Amino acid sequence: MTVGTDSPAQARSTTPHAPEQAGPDGASHAPEQAGPDGVPHAPEPAGPGAVPGPAAAAGFAGIDPDDLPDGLVIADETGRVVCFNAAACRITAVPADRALGLPLDEALPLEDLKGRRWWALTDPYGGLSTRRGQPERNLLLPGGREVLVSARYVREHPTGPVHRVVVSLRGTEARRRTERSHAELIATVAHELRSPLTSVKGFTATLLDKWERFNDEQKRLMLETVDADAGRIKRLIAELLDISRIDSGRLEVRRQPVDIAAAVGRHIQVHTTAGQSPDRFFVRIRPQLPALWADPDKIDQILGNLLENAVRHGEGTVTIEVAPTTLGDDGEEGTEVTVSDEGPGIPEASMSRVFTRFWRGSKRGGTGLGLYIVKGVVEAHGGTITVGRGPRGGAEFRFILPVGTPAHLL
Repeated sequence: MTVGTDSPAQARSTTPHAPEQAGPDGASHAPEQAGPDGVPHAPEPAGPGAVPGPAAAAGFAGIDPDDLPDGLVIADETGRVVCFNAAACRITAVPADRALGLPLDEALPLEDLKGRRWWALTDPYGGLSTRRGQPERNLLLPGGREVLVSARYVREHPTGPVHRVVVSLRGTEARRRTERSHAELIATVAHELRSPLTSVKGFTATLLDKWERFNDEQKRLMLETVDADAGRIKRLIAELLDISRIDSGRLEVRRQPVDIAAAVGRHIQVHTTAGQSPDRFFVRIRPQLPALWADPDKIDQILGNLLENAVRHGEGTVTIEVAPTTLGDDGEEGTEVTVSDEGPGIPEASMSRVFTRFWRGSKRGGTGLGLYIVKGVVEAHGGTITVGRGPRGGAEFRFILPVGTPAHLL
C-alpha cells in the first residue's frame, strides 16, 4: 500500500355553461361549480378585465382540468360527459370532442377483470342512495389495456340523487414497475440464497452421516466452507434489511467520532490479507481533515462496497483519496472520499443507472444491490455520492459527508 500526503396549456375539454338560477329574493345567482374532487365550490368573482379562460369553461375556479396529472372525467346529473381532460384523452386514446356529450358508459366503456361491464355493475345513478363512490381498482379499457379507476358520486343532499359523477383515471405503468422491481428482488434473493444454502445443507448432512470417515483436515475444510457460506447468507439478509429501511426512510444513523483514514487502512488490510498485492492500493490523505461524526458501521459499509467494487471490477492501481471540503453556499465543513481504479470504467450510457437496484457493471457475480445501498447510506448521513470517469480512465466514485457534529457540541 502506498500512502501519500499533500497539502398556460391550451384546453382540450369544455363544459357547457350552467344557466343562472333565481334565488328566493328573485335575484339571479350563479350555480355552484365543482372542484377537482367533485365538491361544489362557489365561483370566484371575475376581476376587472378578466377574460373567461378554459378553466372557467370547464367549471373550475382557477384550475384548468388539462393541468391535472391524472385523467378527469365528469358526467352531469343526466349521465352525459361534460368534462374530459387531456390526461383522460391520453390514457383512453379518445379525443375530447368525441367524448363530450356522450353517456358515461359510452365515452368510457370499462370492464372489470372478468369481462363484465363496470358501469352496469356499479349503477352510479340508480344504486343505493347512501353510496359515495367507488374505490380505486384495476379495470380494462377497450383493447384490454389496464387502467386504475376511482369514482365519486356527488349529491346535493346526503341521500339525494346523484348530481355529478367524478371519475379519476391513472395509468398502471408506475405500479407495474414497482411490482417488477419487487419480483426481481425476490428472484435475486432466491437465486443468491440457493447456492450457499445448498452447500451448507450438503456439507452438514455429509458430516453428520459420515463423520468417522473423514480426517481432521477434511472436517476443517468442510466446516470452513459452511462458515463462509453462512457468512454470505448473513450479508445478503443484512442487505435486504438495509434496502427495506432505505425504501421506508427508517435507516438509522448513530453518530460518533470516526477516523476515516484509519477506516480506509483497515479495509485495505482486509484485501491484502485476502491475497491482493499491497502495491495495488495508493492512499492519499490530505491534511487538516475536519472531525467527522458518522455511524462507524455505515462508513465501513460504504468503504467496503466501493473498494470491493474497484478490486473486483476494476484494474490496475486503486486510489483512495480523503480530503477536506465545503458543502453548499453556507460553507459547511465536510469530508470528501474518492475511490478510483484504472479499469475500463463505466460506459457513459450506464452511469445514470449505477445506483439503481440490480445494476451490475460486469457478469462477475454479486446481487447488484451494493451501490444502491451505498447511495442510501450516504444520503442518510446528509451527504452526496457521484460516479464518473477517473483520471486514468477507470470508474471514480466520490462521496461527500458533512461533519455531522451533534448540536450539543456546537
